[in-house]
Amino acid sequence: MRFIKMQGAGNDYIYVDCFRESVPDDPAEVARAISDRHFGVGGDGLVLIHPTEQADARMQMFNVDGSEAEMCGNAIRCVAKYLYEEDLVAKQQLTIETACGDLQLEIQTEQERVRSVRVDMGRPVLEAEKIPTLLPGSPVVDQAFPLVGAAGPSGTAIRVTCVSMGNPHCVVFVERATDDLVLGLGPIIERDERFPNRTNVEFVEVVNRRQVRQRTWERGSGETLACGTGASAVCVAGVLTERTERKITNQLLGGDLELEWAENDHVYMTGPAEEVFRGEWTTPH
Repeated sequence: MRFIKMQGAGNDYIYVDCFRESVPDDPAEVARAISDRHFGVGGDGLVLIHPTEQADARMQMFNVDGSEAEMCGNAIRCVAKYLYEEDLVAKQQLTIETACGDLQLEIQTEQERVRSVRVDMGRPVLEAEKIPTLLPGSPVVDQAFPLVGAAGPSGTAIRVTCVSMGNPHCVVFVERATDDLVLGLGPIIERDERFPNRTNVEFVEVVNRRQVRQRTWERGSGETLACGTGASAVCVAGVLTERTERKITNQLLGGDLELEWAENDHVYMTGPAEEVFRGEWTTPH
């Protein structure tokens, strides 16, 4: 099985072109094996690029643990780059089908190479039951979050804002996004019973009203260097909690993303997409 490894702001996935390659019989198992950073190729998951009649392509993605995810903002930019540079599409405005609907993307090129992609991430979902979360309030904004059934770092008291960008996010504004919070509380919040489908968790430092820093504990993958849907959720949460403007720069561990929650209620994300290398995967025996 031929594959391409690509990354967007350090959020790296292994991509398979299902226009030209056979779809793996068990993509969840392939995702677990190929994503392993010691015994596999290494990445934050597996992305399959499928042909489809209703869009330019369909993106299907699996986390490191084999669970299927609805969307990834960094991955979809890489899909757009691949489609354009492989001449599978001959235009700079694309539609890509995902498990949370069709998304519109605009490719920005330099000497016929894709340098960045602007993604219309759609409208944020704020209704608690649609995120989903069992926390009180709809929307859930700056809600106190008592820890249930697990102890976090000593003296930890947090407040959360919940947003879905096609997948669930729990945004926590903090003074410093420490390892104790990200690696200690991240997995606890991800699997908390108040998130029926689990959740991604963003720990966010506000630098000023137009700039934030984010660390992400990603559902099914652990800490990742970037999360595009998470950065979009942070943009929305910053406005809802009156911490930031509607247009911000989000500094992630793997690079910067530009976000805007526009007046039409859509969130727009612009960021890089880079190919790392190509190879061929032989299923281990």
